[in-house]
Amino acid sequence: MIPNRDLGRFADRLRLRAVQMVAPHGFGYLGQMLSSAELFAALYARHYRPDTDRIVISPGHYIIAAFAAAAEIGHLDEALLETYGHDGSRLEAIGTEKSPAVDLTGGSLSQGLSGACGFALALKMAGNTDSRVYVLISDGELEEGQLWEAALFAAHNKLDNLTVLLDANDSQVDGPVSSITTLEPIAAKWESFGWAAFDVDGHDVDAVDGALGQAVQAGKPAVVIGRTSTVHGLSVLPEGADGHFIKLPEELAEAAIAELEARLA
Repeated sequence: MIPNRDLGRFADRLRLRAVQMVAPHGFGYLGQMLSSAELFAALYARHYRPDTDRIVISPGHYIIAAFAAAAEIGHLDEALLETYGHDGSRLEAIGTEKSPAVDLTGGSLSQGLSGACGFALALKMAGNTDSRVYVLISDGELEEGQLWEAALFAAHNKLDNLTVLLDANDSQVDGPVSSITTLEPIAAKWESFGWAAFDVDGHDVDAVDGALGQAVQAGKPAVVIGRTSTVHGLSVLPEGADGHFIKLPEELAEAAIAELEARLA
């Protein structure tokens, strides 16, 4: 288990790995790593146990974060990261049923929570009281009905071994989520469905870590809502950069790597 004082460095190492993964292509899903770095740092460094727990990445393009985090804790050969997004690689830019280091990734958005509910219920039916299920979802997925059906199912079946990490970065391909669908109050909606909800600054890694600890002890399915930004942690990005799918030409990639390496030095 990594001490709290090192969680911020863990998050920046994930950002650095992601920049290096995307750089050869000149574009990609870097913003999803920038927004969720602290969520994954707290989860993988302090809570998730790869040989005991289940991990689900609902939005497939967030798989870059799961790959980076798995490599950081030694659960994925870091040499494989160099193949990310290349033809024939096991590390595809959008997660599939073949993606290593995770138990499930979603195809169409919002499906991951349903799969996670299946894992959680199966563990209970098998009498496994040790293992937990963690699922990463995005705020754009809250626009989908299937997610809320799964939330109802989890509460009804008292799946207290299920924890959701919600990356609330207000970003989707069509623009800010808040300009397309009104989702607030997010925490109150989950609570009305029978969940425990913890709404935190998603870039405050200690707050995320603390919320995850509370979620495990909640006695019901729980969601940690992390308020984040898809351009957080990289000051070299141009103003107005599209965080959903960041353009990263060679010169900008070199500047991003230099910024993160300097911060980690």
